[in-house]
Amino acid sequence: MADIDQQPQNDLSGTEAGQKIKDIAGDARTCMFSTDVTRFPGDTRPMAIQAVDDDGTLWFISSSESEKNRDIARDPRVLLTFQNDDKSSYLSLSGQASIHTDRATIDKYWTAFAKAWFDGKDDPRVTILRVKPERGHYWETQSGKVIALAKMTLSAITGSKMDDGGVDGELTL
Repeated sequence: MADIDQQPQNDLSGTEAGQKIKDIAGDARTCMFSTDVTRFPGDTRPMAIQAVDDDGTLWFISSSESEKNRDIARDPRVLLTFQNDDKSSYLSLSGQASIHTDRATIDKYWTAFAKAWFDGKDDPRVTILRVKPERGHYWETQSGKVIALAKMTLSAITGSKMDDGGVDGELTL
């Protein structure tokens, strides 16, 4: 197996970083969304992603009565983590969240799935959270999960060092 410290690194910035976020987060569709990040242990919960823009901006539906909205109103800094087991890709982001209550934004990001938590898109509790990432880190397996697992298994059996096809890098927006 490749030495983790020798794994290929590909740092990305600007539009390339935004596209990497869109690729990984868009496929993951769910993330762990952390607020109140200056207090240990903070507050983390799973959130469904409504959309990811080309620049890496992420959109979520949330209740105005939720703890996360109260946390964001006090301190907009958030941490998001993503895991896509199908592709063996992972992403961690830090950025600024903002709460939107205007009708046009709610109409744009509303989905039928949100009816499970709200009485329709006209429910006064509906808000849209926008997260603008500032920086992050990604890890992914270039050749896919099955091939990477096969390479790691062969390496474990033979004791040989092999490249598992992984790459990681810093993201700066």
